[in-house]
Amino acid sequence: MAESLTTKITISVQASLVNPADLVQGAAPLVYSKSFTWTSGVVADTADRVFSDTRTIAASGTDDLDLAGTLVDALGQTLTFAKVTAIIIAAAAGNTNDVVVGAAATNQFATPWGAATHTNKVKPGGLLVLLARDLTAYGVTAGTGDLLRVANGGAGTSVDYDVLIIGRSA
Repeated sequence: MAESLTTKITISVQASLVNPADLVQGAAPLVYSKSFTWTSGVVADTADRVFSDTRTIAASGTDDLDLAGTLVDALGQTLTFAKVTAIIIAAAAGNTNDVVVGAAATNQFATPWGAATHTNKVKPGGLLVLLARDLTAYGVTAGTGDLLRVANGGAGTSVDYDVLIIGRSA
């Protein structure tokens, strides 16, 4: 039996803006939810690869995640992503420094950022979510565009982060 992957990501926001007055109270409740589902496959709106891990980066250090050939999934299989459909980076709340995503020294996976030097800072306790559902998704080019850098944004202390990468092999 061949393995298959079904993935669902749900983002939910609930907020309530309240303005108390003397005789009445104004309120504006907000409930927003968006779900993204990928079935198993290698076409638009599908995925067949997933990587997840909790990692630590030393003070002033970097962690280059090779999307084409060195990451290993939960079943012990080496992963080669051709397309990335989702990246989630969650910085531990106890971090002192930011977790910086993007801008590897060489072979940059720059597709989500638009340029090899662009980055996103994830503050302690923060979350970075990138999603692509179309056929092209975020393209990975083995050997020249496959390193996703995750770096410690400062000196003095290490940082911890969770990473989830969902994508396709073709």
